[in-house]
Amino acid sequence: MKTTLLDWIICPSCLPAENGLSCHVENQTGQDIFKGTLHCDQCGADYQIQDGLAFLLPRSASSAQVGPSKYEDPISLSAYLWGHYADLFHDPDASSAYPTWSDLLDPAPGLALDLGCAVGRFTFEMSQKFDLAIGLDNSIQFVATARRLMTQGQIDFHLVEEGRLKSPRTIARPSNWDPGRVEFIVADALALPFKSGLFSAASSLNLLDKVPRPLVHLQELNRISRNSGAQLLLSDPYSWSTQVAAEADWLGGVLAGPFSGKGRDNVKALLCGREAESLSPGWDVRHQGEVWWRLRNHANHFELIRSCYIKTER
Repeated sequence: MKTTLLDWIICPSCLPAENGLSCHVENQTGQDIFKGTLHCDQCGADYQIQDGLAFLLPRSASSAQVGPSKYEDPISLSAYLWGHYADLFHDPDASSAYPTWSDLLDPAPGLALDLGCAVGRFTFEMSQKFDLAIGLDNSIQFVATARRLMTQGQIDFHLVEEGRLKSPRTIARPSNWDPGRVEFIVADALALPFKSGLFSAASSLNLLDKVPRPLVHLQELNRISRNSGAQLLLSDPYSWSTQVAAEADWLGGVLAGPFSGKGRDNVKALLCGREAESLSPGWDVRHQGEVWWRLRNHANHFELIRSCYIKTER
């Protein structure tokens, strides 16, 4: 973990109170803490830094997703590495979603946060437009893999072809992706371990319908963003499911209630201040549209997702 993060992180278990963390370093090389402990004097929580990776999940299980994560198995890793980086090894079926999303963000000074970063592609895209981009996900496997690409410059993995058949692939970090402008941590999108008003830009790509409390996710995005001079990119297929969130917590896809109708319309209303639970200060919508994103489960099975984006500023 880069030492610069020490000035910005807070205890996620203490939220909404914003209590800083002290760091006991056991192993450090340059500005990178390889092993250590982050401690909260207020609640007594300890968060580990292992192999350079900070684990900042809150102690409370209240925000945890229902059931075991499906994102810690090698098949999911293969699917997401292909979905994020297939264009880098010239796969003809690769999606153009990440360059499309990246084009929606304007370069600006300051920090950027990529929530639900998975294996890190959009974090690297953001790092080319901001001083430092931080990718955050609760999948240890995904974040460790993204950080390995950051530190080592290359990932070798096995792409699932069919059944137990696999083929070797290599992802090489492009020369214009500066590892000094990227960091990855394990954390919870519903309890962000960062001070309020810190980020010039934040992104949430295909995540809103994957968290148990979508409104809390929006509130946390709003909290960590600057009150002015901020950009927010939110893109989602709005595939609501009771396996992830109770129907009462959906922000769309229901016939009655405060969030009846379509999810993107309701999210826009929340961001722009037209709902009782609106986010303040309000955001202005600059762009909206759709992008096709693909996952490859094996050579003959793809998932095609239409992700509906909103780019806002304030």
